[in-house]
Amino acid sequence: MGMQRLPPFRLLKSAAITLTINCPKRIKPEDDRKVRITLSSMTLDIIPEGEERKVEAVSSAAIDGAPIAYIVVLAAIVTTLSFIPFSIVLASGGSMPLSQAVFPLLGWLLGPISGAIASGIGSLIGAFLAPYTAGIPAISVFGAIIASFVAGTMVLGKKRRYWWLGLTLIFLIPLFIYANRAIGLNGISPQVFIAGAFVDWSALVLFILPTRTLFPHWIKGSNLALVAAGIFGGTWTASGLSHLGAVAITYSIFNWPEEVWIALIGIVPIENLIRSLVGMVIGCGVIAGLRAIGLVKSREAIY
Repeated sequence: MGMQRLPPFRLLKSAAITLTINCPKRIKPEDDRKVRITLSSMTLDIIPEGEERKVEAVSSAAIDGAPIAYIVVLAAIVTTLSFIPFSIVLASGGSMPLSQAVFPLLGWLLGPISGAIASGIGSLIGAFLAPYTAGIPAISVFGAIIASFVAGTMVLGKKRRYWWLGLTLIFLIPLFIYANRAIGLNGISPQVFIAGAFVDWSALVLFILPTRTLFPHWIKGSNLALVAAGIFGGTWTASGLSHLGAVAITYSIFNWPEEVWIALIGIVPIENLIRSLVGMVIGCGVIAGLRAIGLVKSREAIY
């Protein structure tokens, strides 16, 4: 009985195959059946040769690698959360929306540019539909954009790895203006300013230190406890820098006295703690769900 020589294969994983051999002469049916049964039960371990290929969704309707549909859906979520107040603003009045807790998450899901667009659109619509949580609408939208953009720049790869340097220099400007106006012009004691601005300067320190890349490294991992820790720390950092950018403007408008500064020493950190905790709970659920269903990621997503 003639046999065809099979090419050599490398080992990877078992895959059952069935081969049919053309014999040059007739054989008994029972022998033919035996040959087929034997070959049908064979397993060959095969590894494909050549360059590794990846399957990616291609869409012309995308911004910075994020599908427009993703941006629209997440902007709608921000708008919905804008109806829920979670804290009262002592200095300027009004209240803060719960949507502030998810601004950094949008940066990690969509990237810095698309995340900032989604947060900005959602906050702008929320400012019209739920003005009781908007405070000063322009500043609220500005803060939302900052939080998502900062979170999106916490990257692990080489692409956009130096954006943080420019952002650090930019955030040093409002911190200097904030401190100079409080201490130099309004006579706030340095100790009170340092304590009252704890959230602002602590966020800037965390952004400058290697924690800037440690947090997204945890978020990207499979350990859910580290994912939660990364979201918490990243939300504290991004929200704190967002607060710094916004408060430098609001303080120049309202110039609240030292008595308000003293009251804010305990309140502002608690507010940022709530943002971080809520962002951690929502973020863990969202990321775990997205991983489970295998939804195509945005190009700049880090989870």
